[in-house]
Amino acid sequence: MKLRFEIRQSDSPWVDTVWTCTSEQVTAMTSVAGVRWGLVFWEQEGQAYAAITGPETRTGTASVPQGAKFTGIEFAVGTSLRAVPMATLVDGGLELPDTTRRAFRLDGVRWETPGPDDAEALVERLVRAGIVVRDPLIAEVLRGHHPAVSERTVERRFRAATGLTRGAVRQIERARTAAELLAAGSGAADVVTKLDYFDEPHLARALRSYVGRTAKQLREGAGGAIALDTDQRLTS
Repeated sequence: MKLRFEIRQSDSPWVDTVWTCTSEQVTAMTSVAGVRWGLVFWEQEGQAYAAITGPETRTGTASVPQGAKFTGIEFAVGTSLRAVPMATLVDGGLELPDTTRRAFRLDGVRWETPGPDDAEALVERLVRAGIVVRDPLIAEVLRGHHPAVSERTVERRFRAATGLTRGAVRQIERARTAAELLAAGSGAADVVTKLDYFDEPHLARALRSYVGRTAKQLREGAGGAIALDTDQRLTS
């Protein structure tokens, strides 16, 4: 019983990763906090579905449609949808209407449903149409630069573009990286040092809040299906 992920990084500045997933006798999984929004397409029993997924600020349990096959696009931090405030997507999402195997509807327009190799082409069309937008200040801040605007302005624009505070983004990303390091065999003490946690109890609290696993469970691959690719590569 597991989720089989295939994830690739994208060379598009608008896209972080493109992924596919199939479930094998899995009906529920542990969801993991994440800072990115996405588009997800899946089929189950001959019916096609599409949804917008939002950033998640906490771990939880999510149901998994049996026998479903998923394709997902995770967008780069700082991108957003023109017509959907990011704050409304946090810890939630929207199922898209009028979806078939060949097409889905977004922002009042029909678009061709992509496969994993067509994701960037779809995103380029959405960008050209002005449906997917981004705030260049966010990328500047994430690169460690200091824009010539006030901290209040930076925080306001960061929250508008991501639905999250900069502090929340840092904490979630650090916890996900810690989980991936632990799953790859690193010891808790090494992770504490590498990621600058205060101590192991601090790390344990972050894992409990954002990942839903203990360090031991991550090292041993225990705890059941989890929405995190710990088998193939480190993801942020």
